[in-house]
Amino acid sequence: MSDLLGKNYINCEKGLWSWLTTLDHKRIGIMYLIAIVFFAFLGAVFSLILRYELFSAGKDFLTALQYNKVMTYHGAIMTFMVLVPGIPAVLGNILLPLQIGAKDVAFPRLNLLSWYLLILGAAIAIISLFTTGVDTGWTFYAPYSTGSAQSGTIFVVLGAFVMGLASILTGLNFIATIHQLRAKGMTFMRMPLFVWGLYATSIIQIVATPVVGITLLLLVAERVLGVGVFDPKLGGDPILFQHFFWFYSHPVVYLMVLPGMGVISEVVTAFSKKVIFGYKAIVYASVAIAGVGFLVWGHHMFVSGQSDWAGVLFSFITMFVGIPTAVKIFNWMTTLYKGSIEFRTPLLFALGFLFVFAIGGLTGLFLATLSTDMHFHDTYFVVAHFHYTMVGGAVMAVFAGLFYWWPKICGRMYNELQGQIGFAFVFIGFNVTFFPQFILGAMGMPRRYFDYLPEFEHLHAVSTVGSTIVNTGMVILFVVLYRAWKYGEIAGDNPWNATTLEWQTTSPPPHENFTKEMKVTGGPYDYA
Repeated sequence: MSDLLGKNYINCEKGLWSWLTTLDHKRIGIMYLIAIVFFAFLGAVFSLILRYELFSAGKDFLTALQYNKVMTYHGAIMTFMVLVPGIPAVLGNILLPLQIGAKDVAFPRLNLLSWYLLILGAAIAIISLFTTGVDTGWTFYAPYSTGSAQSGTIFVVLGAFVMGLASILTGLNFIATIHQLRAKGMTFMRMPLFVWGLYATSIIQIVATPVVGITLLLLVAERVLGVGVFDPKLGGDPILFQHFFWFYSHPVVYLMVLPGMGVISEVVTAFSKKVIFGYKAIVYASVAIAGVGFLVWGHHMFVSGQSDWAGVLFSFITMFVGIPTAVKIFNWMTTLYKGSIEFRTPLLFALGFLFVFAIGGLTGLFLATLSTDMHFHDTYFVVAHFHYTMVGGAVMAVFAGLFYWWPKICGRMYNELQGQIGFAFVFIGFNVTFFPQFILGAMGMPRRYFDYLPEFEHLHAVSTVGSTIVNTGMVILFVVLYRAWKYGEIAGDNPWNATTLEWQTTSPPPHENFTKEMKVTGGPYDYA
């Protein structure tokens, strides 16, 4: 980093050891970013292997067992190492103290420990690649994960447990920071909406993650000690695993999406130059989504044999989630209405989020309805819905946030044209990849199948071409961000003329974030 940017958190100390032992939340956020980009690269490689195997009917270069292993690693890496830590660990770590006017998070050493736990958990899980591998799918469903003779399952499950601990510590840290370290005058109803998204996310991390952690430990105990919990051969109940797993794994969808929604609120406001429409409504909607998310896990189990009344109840509650989500979308659209809109790269990703997430949410209604779910369950319709909601929403939001805050993070501007080209590749490639899978699912194509009937071949080929395009776009975007970090024009402290506190300090921020004590007298989006 050039000395032209002055003394800042990047150049205040030199050497790798200063980074590995840092307590600066911004540096820890950068280390999270580097780790998650590496994990995303691994997950993307596995996804391309899957898609090229499925390009044509019949066996190409993978056996059925190899296909199941590749599918498991793709899902596990992208879920537990990329999507779950993603926005909270990277953008949350870098920006939360800045947005509330604090010098750091409440527990800086705990923050660094969380990063090391993520790396340790990922390393334990990846060890399984070099043993027998895992072919259970990323959900580790019993009895597949209990009856399998493969030792790799234990490593992946233990790794996921350690990464879950990192998630819990991050959530605790963020809640303590928000409650204790806000600047003078910053009441809860003056906090930026990104902070509210992190707050709701942290609640999910603390409440839901211990459930899956204990479940995974029980899975290991069953395999190692022969304790009957989920394995019917030992007197266990595999349906119990589904209840425990989905009690965590449905809220985890919102763990990925809620901070992303916070990013969208910030970007839409900044690039429409308007006060956010319905600030309180968005706040309450964020908390409502987090709360209702704990009550809908049973819609994953409509065909598991649960009672009809339970199915009806879970179906109704799942439909209810659409209300606070629709409130947010309505508020964003209204904020954009008659605004002084600048179509910069962050806003393009925000608009891409609105399009992709709307499709993901609307197709979720088919899976929340008992009758239609019977047809779509375990088909490619579910795969498409899952990716539109979790992957499309999270990816669009994280790139919107990275490009929006990149001038603040590194003090330099990215190339606008190259950023927009990268967006076009990602947006077009994502839809070409996954929209045909809705049609495949409606035609009856089962998911997780190594082979398929010839009538599905043309749509699989289109989907594979799309996966190549979207991954090319990802490479372009990361190259654009890297080149901006190294060679970009100096950005200035507030290139977007935004109004939240992080833009009131230098770019990049100093080690202590602010050179004076911050005081807040108005809302975070008070544009003149």
